[in-house]
Amino acid sequence: MPQITVDYSDNLADGFDRRAFARDLHSAVVEIAAAKPPACKTRFRRTEDPVVGPDTEGHALVHVHIALLAGRTDETKSRLTETALDLLRRYVKPADGRTLHASAEIRDLDPSYRKFEGE
Repeated sequence: MPQITVDYSDNLADGFDRRAFARDLHSAVVEIAAAKPPACKTRFRRTEDPVVGPDTEGHALVHVHIALLAGRTDETKSRLTETALDLLRRYVKPADGRTLHASAEIRDLDPSYRKFEGE
């Protein structure tokens, strides 16, 4: 906990400072949602061929999905969502005049969530 997944268009690969984004997002999750720093885990998934409406060209997509243990208030979740979007503005630079479509959401992990750490 928290489990963070970032889906991003392959056409952003060179314009998205993913490590800096994750570092600053982890700091925000610790500050805003009271997570422990070593518990923050982010994975990035590059997606191909973004399409927006009828347009197959000229767009880039990023979606941040943060899953937390239950118990955070709606205010906390909203603040964290806005912070994630602010960080995307800072760390994502679409090339070639593409329109960036960025979104973020926070959800509670299912009560069945378990984890294992070890070798």
